[in-house]
Amino acid sequence: MGDESSPGEVNDNQCFVDGHLKVPIANNSQVQTEHSAPLQRDLTTATTHLYKRRWLIVCLFSSYSLCNSYQWIQYGIINNIFMKFYNVDSFTIDWMSMIYMLTYIPLIFPVTWLLDKKGLRVIALVATAMNCAGTWVKVASGRPDLFGVTFFGQVICSVAQVFILGMPSRIASVWFGSEEVSTACSIGVFGNQLGIAIGFLVPPILVPNVEDMDELAGHIRVMFYITAGVATLLFILVVIVFQERPDIPPTQAQAAARLIPAENYSYTASILCLLRNRPFILLIISYGLNVGCFYAVSTLLNRMIIEHYPGEEVNAGRIGLTIVIAGMVGSLICGIWLDKTKTYKQTTLAVYVMSLVGMVVYAFTLNLGHLWVVFITAGALGFFMTGYLPLGFEFAVELTYPESEGTSSGLLNCSAQVFGIIFTICQGKIIDQFGTLAGNLFLCVFLLVGTIITGLIKSDLRRQRANQLAKTAAAAGLHEAKDYGSTALFNSSQP
Repeated sequence: MGDESSPGEVNDNQCFVDGHLKVPIANNSQVQTEHSAPLQRDLTTATTHLYKRRWLIVCLFSSYSLCNSYQWIQYGIINNIFMKFYNVDSFTIDWMSMIYMLTYIPLIFPVTWLLDKKGLRVIALVATAMNCAGTWVKVASGRPDLFGVTFFGQVICSVAQVFILGMPSRIASVWFGSEEVSTACSIGVFGNQLGIAIGFLVPPILVPNVEDMDELAGHIRVMFYITAGVATLLFILVVIVFQERPDIPPTQAQAAARLIPAENYSYTASILCLLRNRPFILLIISYGLNVGCFYAVSTLLNRMIIEHYPGEEVNAGRIGLTIVIAGMVGSLICGIWLDKTKTYKQTTLAVYVMSLVGMVVYAFTLNLGHLWVVFITAGALGFFMTGYLPLGFEFAVELTYPESEGTSSGLLNCSAQVFGIIFTICQGKIIDQFGTLAGNLFLCVFLLVGTIITGLIKSDLRRQRANQLAKTAAAAGLHEAKDYGSTALFNSSQP
């Protein structure tokens, strides 16, 4: 298991790709290029500033992320009701959640390329516009013979999710100071989690399990209209309020990123270098295993609860709410903890171990016949499993800086979607054949594998090193060209 790297250590784990310098982090090495010296001199005296508007930006992002993630689980949590209304089987309703995972996989690479080329505002506009369009399509699907229409609306919303899911770390880096990026990232993830929580809680209340199909259709339409109204309001707010980036960068690392000429950036080279980064590859796998398990548990929660507690659709939603609310608390605590301690590796590993423990306890207590026990064990599971989400994002940014935060987050989420689909399908089949205990133990095995992989990750905190060394250089008044690791991303092939 690797230890946290101190800012002054030499790390030879970086590379050149197509003339694109991949940050050898040796604090005394020289970059002997004609253009790097002026850029370094600019960097050591770069002005930074934190704008109050940054909180508005991250909260607005968190709000439209909430609106989108709510729709991910709104069908699955009342699986049995939608099965009856549209006259389809449970596996078909499971796909209303899994389509979010499936569309993400092929679209994440073009979306991250678009993010790098066009920036945050364009991505935010596309995300909210598509989310809004999807909700209005669903409004038109409030009849039993229109399952195809509601599925099409869900597909549109799932495409919007691709423009949302990997953005928290990018917004945190572009808008927030080095002492608050983890907290800001947690707030961004907080919206996604709160949306899932509302998705667990609200649909069972708005759509009760009634026998009259006309009454049921009316309840479903009310739910769709409320969602469409909120999505429309958020789209308008993004058009008016959302800003690309602050005029003055918040950190020395962001100041360095702005000095990189656009023509020097290669998206393909960036992807290739990330795929050669062994610690990041291990994180991709371990993150996918953890979050994939969360997706499976969330999607199949209604089926698992109803099997042991028939007629408890509303309580199934409340248990899901408990999972996510506890996870939101865990996310914020972990974000604040990271900003204070910078112990990315240790915190990530500890939370992963506790996720495994929580899953084991949940698996063996689900069938005891006491709902209050399930609430407690599900809350403990959610605190750690959902609280892991921002940890993975921020650890990835540290391991891969100065590569685009959208690219690293996108690869993490792509892994999560792949494992999410696999785990949801497999656990669903195992539950059908062998029961919920076997299905949950199936997930425990992969959480154990993920814990071991997390322990093997060698920590390399490039972004922290970049900020520390840049500040040190500025304080010392250094004006000579020095390679300060992550702050020095230059194209050495230029004459």
